[in-house]
Amino acid sequence: MSRENTDPLNFIQKIINQDNKSGKYNKRVHTRFPPEPNGYLHIGHAKSICLNFGIAEKYNGKCNLRFDDTNPLKEEKEYVNSIIEDVKWLGFDWEDRKYYASDYFEKLYTYALQLISKGKAYVCDLSPEEMRNQRGTLKHPGKASPFRNRSIDENIGLFKGMRAGKFKDSEKTLRARIDMSHSNINMRDPVMYRVLNAPHHRTGNDWCIYPMYDWAHGLEDSIEKITHSICTLEFEDHRLLYEWYLNALELYQPQQIEFARLNLSYTIMSKRKLKFLVDNQFVDGWDDPRMPTISGLRRRGYTKNAVRNFAEEVGITKRDSIIDAVRLENALRSDLNKRAPRAFAVIDPIKVVITNFPDIEFETLQATNNPEKPSEGKRDILITKEIYIERSDFIENPPKKFFRLGLEREVRLRFAYFIKCHSVLKNKDGEIKEIHCTYDPQTKGGSAPDGRKVKGTIHWVSVDHSINAEIRLYDRLFNKVNPNEGGDYIKNINQNSFKVYKNAKLELSLKSPHNKVYQFERNGYFIQDSKYSKSNRLIFNRAVSLRDSWAKILANKNK
Repeated sequence: MSRENTDPLNFIQKIINQDNKSGKYNKRVHTRFPPEPNGYLHIGHAKSICLNFGIAEKYNGKCNLRFDDTNPLKEEKEYVNSIIEDVKWLGFDWEDRKYYASDYFEKLYTYALQLISKGKAYVCDLSPEEMRNQRGTLKHPGKASPFRNRSIDENIGLFKGMRAGKFKDSEKTLRARIDMSHSNINMRDPVMYRVLNAPHHRTGNDWCIYPMYDWAHGLEDSIEKITHSICTLEFEDHRLLYEWYLNALELYQPQQIEFARLNLSYTIMSKRKLKFLVDNQFVDGWDDPRMPTISGLRRRGYTKNAVRNFAEEVGITKRDSIIDAVRLENALRSDLNKRAPRAFAVIDPIKVVITNFPDIEFETLQATNNPEKPSEGKRDILITKEIYIERSDFIENPPKKFFRLGLEREVRLRFAYFIKCHSVLKNKDGEIKEIHCTYDPQTKGGSAPDGRKVKGTIHWVSVDHSINAEIRLYDRLFNKVNPNEGGDYIKNINQNSFKVYKNAKLELSLKSPHNKVYQFERNGYFIQDSKYSKSNRLIFNRAVSLRDSWAKILANKNK
């Protein structure tokens, strides 16, 4: 793992500054975010969104949202809608500049005819497998198609026939006529169009030929007069092809700049693999809180500030590396610590009876809403003779370094009193059913007038003044830093990535959570589940723990 260089001016900004200084593009800065609508966006796309829209904002420029929808077999309106929602949620505005590759299908078709007329494209009858076999390798040149030297008129006629629906799927393709011995394999007569009799999510059945991504992408940037076409490194070898198309057609040419994509530990970023997890029900949809998708992060409780701060903090480089997932989690902790109101929630409850507590209905105490923001004041919490505490906060005969409750042990109830355990009540199987304690009425607020100290402070809720809820604890979906280790990412799925506690008890203030993220004291940050939670069935997801538990686990393993 490596820590990125967070130079306040990344190399892309330095290029743009130099372009502006020289007067290139008349000092315009116009970027675009061009997702393919074949899946939901993930945290890697969030970095690209923040980069492209952020660059435009910094230079008082423009950024387009453009859907590269050239493959109807994989694209759906659902994905388009999810992308729009994600970009809006991150706080960016494309104004009136929402475009689609399909907006340009007619123009791209016309450009293809122009290329044929110049003798720089031809219709090929080879099958996909035959083309692959003739493409060559990095060490050996490719073999020319036997259809490469068709006349211009024949190619125009065949291409028009392709559009008219005269051929079956994959029966013919349109290929650029470049160089089958080129050192860059992308230049070896790449396919520009294929016959594909499939309806498109926007154009319906208007087309039975569709442009390949590499043919459409650079032309779209040119049509939209993009100045700086910012791509990830895997497109670096494609740049020469984009430039060849634009030069051959004598069109406006943007400047392509490549940067390293975001790779996150314990995470896969392949939309194809993420779709496999969804389709085979390894997860609860694209918005499963364990997924690295923006919708999954949002449902889990991540904030746009945390995601944007993370994208800024990891920086922009030309070198691939793996970013520790802890840095994303820390970005969320840092943001939520300042903004999240505090509350009590007992996830795995066990009853405590305070035997000497007065037989009154309740006593009202005061709890701080957010110690980071004293202006948010305090709230009332109610204590009664019977309360719930976490089952893990009690051990009947505790070890020496266990500082919570045990027999003859005294602890502090947060914002309340000192209590001391004197006995337990067990069921017939020997399991503890109730814990019986006494409290010291002189310790109201959590301190003793005689100066005695206790090492443990635990949270609690009143039995009679609590609400029921389901708590869902999510962990990392994979148990390997590189989930692809061993060649099968499915085998590296963390089988303990999801735990459900159906009998949790919450303080009354959480009855109407209003989709806010709360810090459940000592348990982490939680948000009401947006998918399944209802007024009569509260479900909370843990966004992140209060500290990095995985770092502690790894440290213990290394001891």
